Amino acid sequence: MRIEIRNNQAILDGYVNAVCRDSKPLLSPQGLFVEQVKEGVFQRALNRAQDVKLLFNHDEKRELGSIVNGNLQLFEDSIGLRAICTVDDPEVVQKAKDNQLKGWSFGFYSNKDDWQNAEPYQRRFIEDMDLLEVSILDKTPAYNGTSIESRDNKEVLTETRGDDFHAIVEDMSQAKECDNVNCCDKCCNTDCEKHVAPGHMGESRTYDNSKFHMEMLKVKQFN
Repeated sequence: MRIEIRNNQAILDGYVNAVCRDSKPLLSPQGLFVEQVKEGVFQRALNRAQDVKLLFNHDEKRELGSIVNGNLQLFEDSIGLRAICTVDDPEVVQKAKDNQLKGWSFGFYSNKDDWQNAEPYQRRFIEDMDLLEVSILDKTPAYNGTSIESRDNKEVLTETRGDDFHAIVEDMSQAKECDNVNCCDKCCNTDCEKHVAPGHMGESRTYDNSKFHMEMLKVKQFN
């Protein structure tokens, strides 16, 4: 998870959930099970969705943005559901600066799943879903949760999933524009927002998925 602070905004870039990877053991009325979201499920849900909201701690009263508002991008790649968002909520920005954001979570309704008997746990494969919202959390996420809601005049079971992350925070709020009229994207003034040097966020914003994946693997090894 990368967090870049720019003045009164926080830019968050990370993975909400992986595809084709077993979850932690989850509890259901029938006992423990592990779960996988199949490849393509998130993208199909996004293609159908008119909008997906970004919330703080799943609180409908703390909407931080949405796809329609233009400050949230969601897409599925070879790793999973990736979110890139720009947040200007003062509390969330401050928590980002203080490295107090703990994880991502998402709410969904399962349209189709496949349950299989296995040892030591049952296995559930989610084959189709409606993606309801994604949330950024400031508390250690409970991986799964359920609630009953009304959809199309009937009661349905909506679910939430979440996971914690290791955040890499870069505070650019003190960066200054260079007063060199010949300044370019390879500026060597280290106080300039345009400065591109090894390890500088100006460079990291051009990273590709493979580099991001390698970084995520390194983070997991240290957790």
